[in-house]
Amino acid sequence: MTESSLSQAVSQASQTLAAAGVPTPRVDAELLAAHLLGVNRGELRAKLLLDASSEPEGYAELVAERAQRVPLQHLTGVAYFRHLELAVGPGVFIPRPETESVAQLAIDVLMPLQRPLAVDLGTGSGALAGSLASEVPHSRVYAVELDPFAHAWAQRNLQPLGVTLECGDLRTAFEELDGTVDVVVANPPYIPANSIPREPEVADHDPAMALYGGGHDGMELPSAALASAARLLKAGGYFVMEHAEVQAPTIAALMRASGQWSNVSTHQDLNSKDRATSGVRK
Repeated sequence: MTESSLSQAVSQASQTLAAAGVPTPRVDAELLAAHLLGVNRGELRAKLLLDASSEPEGYAELVAERAQRVPLQHLTGVAYFRHLELAVGPGVFIPRPETESVAQLAIDVLMPLQRPLAVDLGTGSGALAGSLASEVPHSRVYAVELDPFAHAWAQRNLQPLGVTLECGDLRTAFEELDGTVDVVVANPPYIPANSIPREPEVADHDPAMALYGGGHDGMELPSAALASAARLLKAGGYFVMEHAEVQAPTIAALMRASGQWSNVSTHQDLNSKDRATSGVRK
């Protein structure tokens, strides 16, 4: 087979994925080929231009699965989040780019502190906790995840980073740390019960336990995370939580009405949507 066979395969895959409604067909086609060839995307592009490379074995099968809207990350086994390569697969929520800005808010607070203590409530794959541990190496990071399948993925991702991981409920997690924590982060399930995600990758493959926040407005788990953060944080400690755009006013109002928080702020994501709310524990 010649160089053109790889190039033709990737081009055909792009057309197949575009016809299936995949949002980024060319990118996904290239990433699937790169995964099978054991190279990064830049190296793949060099092969497309320079090498006499053949279509990798199993490529057509992977493309067919992606065309059925199986998440790209389930097919490659990897999700990229900030500086991390996270192991992911069925049973765990795939981290999203918009959550990277939530991690940055926490990192900015942790960085100047001496040996700070941080907690991630509902860690999923470990994206937030892993980012705090890897980018603020002098910090001590704890994380909790209730779902045993997601916990298994988190353990794989967080153990090398020295994060203390617990399988348990964010409502009662780490009671031994009450009043001692510098930063609490949370990306809890928050989708309202009647808001079915449009993307098949989310609706059909992300675990429901990681999506729906409980109650008609999806606020049960975000409210629980807020209560746990108030319990865990020391005076002056920082809390930031991701949420649905429509929940921003409710969460800010809850924080202000409780009398436990100052400097309550709403933060927008890369798409200028109200994606997170933060506050400082009084």
